[in-house]
Amino acid sequence: MTRVAVLQMTTGIDPEANAGVITDAVAKSAGEGAEMLFTPEMSGLLDRDRKRAASSIVREENDPVLASVRECSARHGIWTCLGSLAVDTGEGKWANRSFVVDPSGQITARYDKIHMFDVDLATGESWRESNAYRAGDKIVTLETPIGRLGLAVCYDLRFPALFEALGNAGCDAIAIPAAFTVPTGQAHWHILQRARAIEASAFVIAAAQVGSHEDGRQTYGHSLVVDPWGEVLLDMGGESAGLQFARIDTSRVENARSQVPSLANRRVIAN
Repeated sequence: MTRVAVLQMTTGIDPEANAGVITDAVAKSAGEGAEMLFTPEMSGLLDRDRKRAASSIVREENDPVLASVRECSARHGIWTCLGSLAVDTGEGKWANRSFVVDPSGQITARYDKIHMFDVDLATGESWRESNAYRAGDKIVTLETPIGRLGLAVCYDLRFPALFEALGNAGCDAIAIPAAFTVPTGQAHWHILQRARAIEASAFVIAAAQVGSHEDGRQTYGHSLVVDPWGEVLLDMGGESAGLQFARIDTSRVENARSQVPSLANRRVIAN
């Protein structure tokens, strides 16, 4: 059994304040015996005003939130899966990038969100992530205290091929940090998270943004931990930010795969 911590946030437009929330969670998680902390998408800055946000989005090596998390993770000896930060790629667009930081403060993995959130909702909300962000193009997995961890971000959740690839890569768990809108969250969040866990026969750990943000948006919350059988082990609700814990038993992965070996039974379907 491995204890993990999940941070649900209401990230604002001040990176320094957001860094303080994360580093406080790093310290508390280590103090409560967690071996790994998971944070949401856009943990360091959530600002739909891209002109205002631009002054705070810098190259990875200059990012103060990342630097703070690395230092704090090393000080407390804990893994941190930093859901994502907006980083400057130096190529005219930003990246929505996840980081995994080990207990020595080293970055052991980076993942750039592959699927851009370009949608028009019935509520009148319109989002064009691809206008400012460059999409990633590769899956990322790594060894962690909870086995092989695969990385995804938010809108990636809707694309089964990514999770088939992560399942085929032997992932025991998949991180899916998010900042889901309220309408899409109410309709699809729980269903899709449980489906991805079942399809990949892996744990899903989905740290989420929640509530009313400084930039005017509303996010759905309900950070989840789901086991490989689709059972919800943790649901943090949609009301407030906070830190909660769950236990990951990796024997559940082999148990699920031995009962329903869907990854092994999968066939290529011709067009």
